Amino acid sequence: MLTFIVRRVALSLLVLFGVVFVVFAIARILPGDPCVAALQERANPTTCAEFNAHFGLDQPIPAQFALFLSQLVHGELGVSIKYGRPISEMLIERLPVTLELTLLAMTWATTVGITLGVISATRRNSATDVGTMIGANIGVSIPVFVLGLLLIYLFAVVLRDTPFSLPPGGRLTDGLVVIPLATSWGLEDLEGPLRVVIDFISNMYLVNSLITGQWVIFGDAFLHLLLPALALGTIPLALIARMTRSSLLEVLGQDYIRTARAKGLSNRSVVLRHGLRNAILPVVTVIGLSLGALLSGAVLTETVFSLTGIGRTITDAILGRDYPVIQALTLVTATLYLFVNLLVDISYAFLDPRIRVQ
Repeated sequence: MLTFIVRRVALSLLVLFGVVFVVFAIARILPGDPCVAALQERANPTTCAEFNAHFGLDQPIPAQFALFLSQLVHGELGVSIKYGRPISEMLIERLPVTLELTLLAMTWATTVGITLGVISATRRNSATDVGTMIGANIGVSIPVFVLGLLLIYLFAVVLRDTPFSLPPGGRLTDGLVVIPLATSWGLEDLEGPLRVVIDFISNMYLVNSLITGQWVIFGDAFLHLLLPALALGTIPLALIARMTRSSLLEVLGQDYIRTARAKGLSNRSVVLRHGLRNAILPVVTVIGLSLGALLSGAVLTETVFSLTGIGRTITDAILGRDYPVIQALTLVTATLYLFVNLLVDISYAFLDPRIRVQ
């Protein structure tokens, strides 16, 4: 297992280098001038010359790429051209938004998706099965931005001033303020990597409020994430439900399932202990791919629900020709994607003993 992990990590480093190189090249090929995008009407040959010299854009392309790699080696992500801020600070502020949204969406998608898939497989060709699969196909077909707008209209407009009303966007209700963990723990003067971790967790409002007991903040932040999580998790939910159904149906037709039934085991035990356990590998693959894709940035969902996360930040950076942000955040999202896929591969060994033996 250790050899497998080391080999996968080494291959992942090669993949990351390839991602960095391709993104760096594409960003320079795109039409548009970062100086004009950042300064707009104030852009002229003189100011643009100073601008390019300040951000190193006047250097040859190979020199710019070497500078970016040197920054990565020293643990730096660079400075945003548009905002003039270290990208690491932007990452600490905005990645927690995407992370919380993704985990909540995948929790909803995985729980409901597997449940619906099992119900459909055990009641094949029944009205329940047909209805579930029709719902799954509709869920896959509806674009996220359309579903998001429909949810906002239903829960924030039609059901307004009712117990079922939900916030249409944002992270917190106006007037509510989250107390950072560093302040709660009296660590305002703390610096270094530990402070970075604490600040990162502080920007995950659900986790922060849960740790510090800010229950009003927790409830409000949860309600604000419900609609975007429902919209974002619908497509993965539909995929998980369909994959669970098809995989479980294949397993339930095997000889050992008939043997288990012949031994007098209950239907629940046959389906869950013998069937689902052996049908779960394809489902785990779909969950891992969906999780990695959502972590890459839910651009449309974050835009519709006014959430400033990774996806929206990368989109703004592309439109503004903010090369350092594009490169750094693409590298971060690619790393997250590869890490999730590594966890999925490792989980195979625990879910299927045959893989562990091999």
